[in-house]
Amino acid sequence: MLLITGAAGFIGGNFVHHWFARSDEPVLVLDKLTYAGNMQTLAELLKPGVCDVVQGDICDRALVARLLAEHKPRAVLHFAAESHVDRSIHGPGEFVQTNMVGTFSLLEEVRGHWSAFPAGEREAFRFLHVSTDEVYGSLSETDPAFSETTAYAPNSPYSASKAGSDHLVRAYHHTYGLPTLTTNCSNNYGPFHFPEKLIPLMILNALEGKPLPVYGDGLNIRDWLYVRDHCEAIRQVLERGRPGEVYNVGGKNEIRNIDVVTTICRKLDGLRPRASGRYEDLITYVKDRPGHDRRYAIDPTKIEREIGWQPSETFESGIDKTVRWYLDNGAWVDGVRSGAYRQWVQANYGERGAA
Repeated sequence: MLLITGAAGFIGGNFVHHWFARSDEPVLVLDKLTYAGNMQTLAELLKPGVCDVVQGDICDRALVARLLAEHKPRAVLHFAAESHVDRSIHGPGEFVQTNMVGTFSLLEEVRGHWSAFPAGEREAFRFLHVSTDEVYGSLSETDPAFSETTAYAPNSPYSASKAGSDHLVRAYHHTYGLPTLTTNCSNNYGPFHFPEKLIPLMILNALEGKPLPVYGDGLNIRDWLYVRDHCEAIRQVLERGRPGEVYNVGGKNEIRNIDVVTTICRKLDGLRPRASGRYEDLITYVKDRPGHDRRYAIDPTKIEREIGWQPSETFESGIDKTVRWYLDNGAWVDGVRSGAYRQWVQANYGERGAA
């Protein structure tokens, strides 16, 4: 069985859905169920002994130790993280605690669990750490894409905390021999995405006739990766990745933020037209956030060569699936948009003013 941290969140939740579409191996989810953790994401999969959820913190070492001893997973997949750059600017302490201290706590307990295995089981065990391209910093428009050997240069408290967690995972492999794998992905999008992130925020604001806030000049570039493509990459890395290695996972879709927003507007114009005007009329440029990286781009050559993975979705096909999913799943959206979420949107966007 697998122990998966943070699997009530966006990428982790999609991974569990993807996993059970291809395997009947049981899964145990450990999730703190913070604002971005949503049990509705996993509701249809829950079944005792097949897909179980334990609410708890990865920093709770006694809990982690008990779960490892009771369930004896053959692999730990570590998705749990604070992941929103804007939140990290407002409150960096939570990011250091979860992403660095939490990863350290998890590694320590996993190391004790793994070291007690017989030799064959030790060799077969895996600790897979899911990280981000943001640890590499920012690119100019002409720089080559990030590779696994790009020097780390994080520019936000979020990316710095993820960089620290990456270094800890690397150190536990090189110091203790723990068979680790690390994936650094580009920007994910797709079903079950918490609506503070760009794509779901634009979809939902548009449907409600609210402004579509675009930071700065809107020309920041991201490499967009459909989340189920990412999940398949993780599944394949778990199966075939070499212990101690890092694999960059990218969608081969470098797109400017403003073009992402206008594409969403165009999709909605066709699927659910406004009573008057176009959705693009709602676009509002707002003051840029501090330290906003200009461009991210991933070179996925290594994972293509060694693992054989490639993305199956273009941005056009993936965003079409994503927009349709949000149109068809209003109950899920309503379930996650709590008062705390509304207060956050007001704090982050309401006070920025026009750019």
